[in-house]
Amino acid sequence: MASSSVAPLLSPVGELLREWRGARRMSQLDLSLDTGISTRHLSCIETGKARASREMVARLADALDMPLRDRNALLRAAGYAAIHPESALAAPALDRVRQAIDLILTHQEPYPAFVISRHWEVLEVNQAAIRMNKLLLGDWQSAHSNLIHQLFDPNDFRQVILNWPEVARRFVRHLHDDLAANPTDRRSRALLDAALSYPGVPQRWQLGDADDDGDPIVTFTFASPRGELRFFETITTFAAPHDVTLDEIRIDCTFPADEHTAAVCAELARNG
Repeated sequence: MASSSVAPLLSPVGELLREWRGARRMSQLDLSLDTGISTRHLSCIETGKARASREMVARLADALDMPLRDRNALLRAAGYAAIHPESALAAPALDRVRQAIDLILTHQEPYPAFVISRHWEVLEVNQAAIRMNKLLLGDWQSAHSNLIHQLFDPNDFRQVILNWPEVARRFVRHLHDDLAANPTDRRSRALLDAALSYPGVPQRWQLGDADDDGDPIVTFTFASPRGELRFFETITTFAAPHDVTLDEIRIDCTFPADEHTAAVCAELARNG
């Protein structure tokens, strides 16, 4: 009778480690060299024959460059309590951070700025963003709080983006990159699937072939009652955060790409 090879069963922590090793293109040998753990012991951890200490789990997470949320998940899978808190942005513990965010949003005037989550939820905007949305959409309100859906839904912001194929192509690339960086993130996978399901999205983008044109930045070109408006954006993140919320939020500040756009933003601010 021919023998058949059976893949070893993996422990919960082993499932995560193998998935993250695959995403990082690391073999057990690569990970063992980066962490100082023998390949034999690492194999035993993945199959559940050995239990990793809390300190060892931290070393593995460091070597795999895991975000804080996923570090917590790895700790729980290994039988330990999560160590990184996840505070609401309005929590007293984040008061100073809130002040910093409010300062950035205020100083960005008269240009739009947005606070966005890891999964592209728009958490907060400044007054300039509200004024610009009013100019672009009139009294019509977006049906989505998520930036990806706003950009890909033909009945949402997409209808006023003149260079939508270029913008959409870059955001599909962002989504593929997010999923590659966080392979266990089901919400990122669902967002990518949703974006690809909207009409007008080329089928080849499903495989990550977004035909990046190599431009250093993407300029958003909007159709407005004041003529074409052009913006580019910068992203601000928090350095070395310990809180999951701070690890995942980013502040998107937009700037005018031409004098006409700058003048329109200034005029909107003067007129309230």
